[in-house]
Amino acid sequence: MNVIELLADLQAQHDKTTARADELRDQIQHLTAALTETEARLANLVTTREVIAELAPASGQPAPPETNTAYQAIVNTFNQHPDQEFRARELHERLGMPTDEASVNITRSRLGRLTRQGSLAGPRRPCRRPWTARR
Repeated sequence: MNVIELLADLQAQHDKTTARADELRDQIQHLTAALTETEARLANLVTTREVIAELAPASGQPAPPETNTAYQAIVNTFNQHPDQEFRARELHERLGMPTDEASVNITRSRLGRLTRQGSLAGPRRPCRRPWTARR
């Protein structure tokens, strides 16, 4: 084998190895993107599980239907309007619930519980300020 043939063979090996390295870089880029998406999905699933566990009754028995319905209606309202602030009375009006003071106070208590559980951002002082969705 002469020098020209040797150089041509080296160039061919170089070209082949360069192409393989490019393929591997593309695979790494694809796998990195897939890993990032999968980790984000995993984080969302963990958060969802934690929220559901916090909202589930501690005794393992289902809470009365009206309680679950009221909490779910409140959470759904905040989820549908994540950038909007609501006062307890406004929630009652929006949800078609009674607006007497006793009913509104029960909702304030529910909002406080959801705030302590981390589902909502609580009001700033003074106390009668609006609640917002947790970000």
